[in-house]
Amino acid sequence: MSGGRLVLVATPIGNLGDLSPRAVETLATADLICCEDTRRTRKLLTHAGISGVPVMALHAHNEAGVSAGVVQRVAAGATVAVVTDAGTPAISDPGARLVREAAGAGVTVSVVPGPSAVVAALAVSGFGGDRFCFEGFLPARGGERTARLAAIAAEWRPSVLFEAPHRVARTVNDLRAACGAGRAVVVTRELTKVHEEVWRGSLGEACEWLAGGTQRGEWVLVVAGADPGAPADAAAVMAALRRHRDAGRSRREAVAAVMGELGVPKRRVYDLALELGPFHADG
Repeated sequence: MSGGRLVLVATPIGNLGDLSPRAVETLATADLICCEDTRRTRKLLTHAGISGVPVMALHAHNEAGVSAGVVQRVAAGATVAVVTDAGTPAISDPGARLVREAAGAGVTVSVVPGPSAVVAALAVSGFGGDRFCFEGFLPARGGERTARLAAIAAEWRPSVLFEAPHRVARTVNDLRAACGAGRAVVVTRELTKVHEEVWRGSLGEACEWLAGGTQRGEWVLVVAGADPGAPADAAAVMAALRRHRDAGRSRREAVAAVMGELGVPKRRVYDLALELGPFHADG
């Protein structure tokens, strides 16, 4: 095995003061820094007093094409640091493919941990973090989005989601439809930055809070888990039924599946399935 290594370096999620001394040392001594946005990374390096280290773009659109070359450099003995615009590479950010290829080639892969929007939002939510689910960014539309919303509605652990400012109001509305208006949620914006905001309430109240305004910044949502002892509400059952219908199942198959998933009596699930309309698999 070569003396080279690939190092995933976590960077601040907002406040540059959160860049760790170990991260600075790793970036300063790397032979190459792969980064999501070269302009943002150069600003970070300037803040840390680092100069002279070459940077190369590695992002969602070119990762497949450049990973092999990066792995070859590491195999030849280079230390390559990987950063994204904020947080940890490969967590809802580029880097996972590069790590797989590096590991497959037998080169050393290590990590310099640091700021995490997931952990920060979960901690400030007060929902507890012994067990939780990280959903990242939901699919923009279609059956996969519906399926993920239904899974969140049925999940008894807190769910952490990322969202872009122009989509956050729509996502909260969809969560209300899937989970019910009364489900608790903590909405965070611009964590660790000057204009950090933490809002607490129900999904129904969150929809009203977000309505009519222009949203800015980076958003992280923490949705409370479902009460394991409470029956799923109609919105959650309907969302689960749509997911199975969109997957091509018949009404009978969908009803049976949702009964098992959500623990809802057959009669109630069947009545809601009738309200949903025809299932294509039934002909």
